[in-house]
Amino acid sequence: MNLQDFKQLIVIDGEWGWVIQVFVVVFGVLLANFILRRMLNRLHQQLSRTKTPWDDALVDAARRPLNWVVWIVGLALAVEIVRDVSGLPIFDIAGPLRDVGVIGCITWFLIRFIIRAENNLVSAKKADGKGFDRTTMDAIAKLLRASVVITAALVTMQTLGFSISGVLAFGGIGGIAVGFAAKDLLANFFGGLMIYLDRPFAVGDWIRSPDRDIEGTVEKIGWRLTCIRTFDKRPLYLPNNIFTNIAVENPSRMSHRRIYETIGIRYDDAAHLSEIVSDVKQMLTDHPEIDTSQTLIVNFNKFAPSSLDFFVYTFTHTTNWIRYHEIKHDVLLKIYEIIVARGAEVAFPTSTVHLPETMPVPPFEGAAVTGQQN
Repeated sequence: MNLQDFKQLIVIDGEWGWVIQVFVVVFGVLLANFILRRMLNRLHQQLSRTKTPWDDALVDAARRPLNWVVWIVGLALAVEIVRDVSGLPIFDIAGPLRDVGVIGCITWFLIRFIIRAENNLVSAKKADGKGFDRTTMDAIAKLLRASVVITAALVTMQTLGFSISGVLAFGGIGGIAVGFAAKDLLANFFGGLMIYLDRPFAVGDWIRSPDRDIEGTVEKIGWRLTCIRTFDKRPLYLPNNIFTNIAVENPSRMSHRRIYETIGIRYDDAAHLSEIVSDVKQMLTDHPEIDTSQTLIVNFNKFAPSSLDFFVYTFTHTTNWIRYHEIKHDVLLKIYEIIVARGAEVAFPTSTVHLPETMPVPPFEGAAVTGQQN
């Protein structure tokens, strides 16, 4: 409905007729806004009970932008009424501002819908207990939001009378200068893009780098920075281009955890070494937390200075850090029990001094003095 149609519906004569028309428009906007808000709130409450993550996200995203659209259109209509009465050219800006405002509300609605749909999908995946790639979901959501903003900017410029082809041509020429001026920023951007494409790690993964002092849990992967929470709970912000130049380990994706320990017994217990090694290997084979399909080795390894060393090399089923140490704790205690049960002892560094039988040993002077005193 344009202004002429509206005037035909509301025909008010007199010097102050335009004031009444503006009042009617503002009152109509308030009433429409109130009714629309109540309807959308009730509709959102109904749709939030469904299992589909899209319908309630759509209504929730549209609530505030639709209210603003009603206000923008209504106030633009009121301004046009005032313009026709006053004839001031300053009110001619009402039409372009209305168009820009509507485009902004549509952009706002699309961005809100993308954010809420992403949150609903993440919540649904967590509730189902199924694994999902959070990093890919974040990348798709960011690309969609960027596409919406760029498209809205181009449509706004076209609405205001600017030539999009000229703007794009200028952007192509100016992009070269911007590229040289912001090479680090672009390097971080493409570094983030490579992380999204190659996916060496994802949000929630524990990573570390043997090249740098970097270790912790990935909290956020941005287009410029990646946030890692170290094990002392400090946030570590790293530019994305660093990951194109360093090696990154991802322990979160390991299939097993390894137990690799060297244990020594005394030389006096050499006769029991074969039985101890055999018992330890059998214990590991029967242990429910040890994966016998992986490499399992228990062998005499070395004549050490103070011990006869054998090593244990095996893998656990679990990759959980805490559970792994509980299993390792149990395995080491069982090995000690096997050694003790065979009548042997775990060796510790000792030294033996051999003296010739013909060499006289002088008495300790302190002992002699003590004897004289007694």
